[in-house]
Amino acid sequence: MAVPRHNYDPRRVCINPFPNITLGKHRRTIGIYLAGGLFALANWTFFDAAILSAHAHAPYGEPDWEPPVHVTFLDWLPGLSSLLGMLVINLIDKDRVQGHEDFGDSRAVWRARLFLFIGFALMAGGLAGSVSILVLKYILAHYPEQFTYYGYANVSQNVALMLSAIVLWISQSVSTEYEYTLSI
Repeated sequence: MAVPRHNYDPRRVCINPFPNITLGKHRRTIGIYLAGGLFALANWTFFDAAILSAHAHAPYGEPDWEPPVHVTFLDWLPGLSSLLGMLVINLIDKDRVQGHEDFGDSRAVWRARLFLFIGFALMAGGLAGSVSILVLKYILAHYPEQFTYYGYANVSQNVALMLSAIVLWISQSVSTEYEYTLSI
C-alpha cells in the first residue's frame, strides 16, 4: 500500500494536478485575446472555404466546367453546433460548477454541470459531424485537392472553436490580482 502524498486531496478527480502556469499579471487578458483570435481564425477559415465554393470556376484559358461540389447548408451545421456549444459553455457560472454552495439552491451545481455537459456534447457533435462530412462528402468521392479544402476548413473550424472555448474557460477561471473574495 502506497502512502499518500502530502498534498493529496480526496475530493480531487485526477491524481496529477493541473500545472500552475504563470504568465504574469496579464495572464487573464492574454487568454481572452488568444481565445478571440482562435474564434476569428476558426470562422475565417470556414468563410474562406464557403466563398471559394461559391465562386469556383475553371482556370483561365480552359473550357468552362461545373464544379463537382459546393459548400451547402449541411456543411454549416457542424460549425453552428460547435458555436452553440461554445456559447453554452461560456455562459455557465464557474463557481456553480466547482460546487460552491453559496447560492442557496442545492440543485444549482447539478444543473450547471448538466449544462456544461450539454455544451461539450454539442461541440463534440460538431467536430464529429465535420469529420464525417469531410470523409463522406469530400475524401471518399475522390475530389481534387481544391475541393477537399472545403472539408478540411470545416474540421479546422470546429477544432479551433473547441480550443477557443477551452482557452476562454481557463482564462476566465483565473483570478486577477484585483479580485477580492469576501465571505461571511
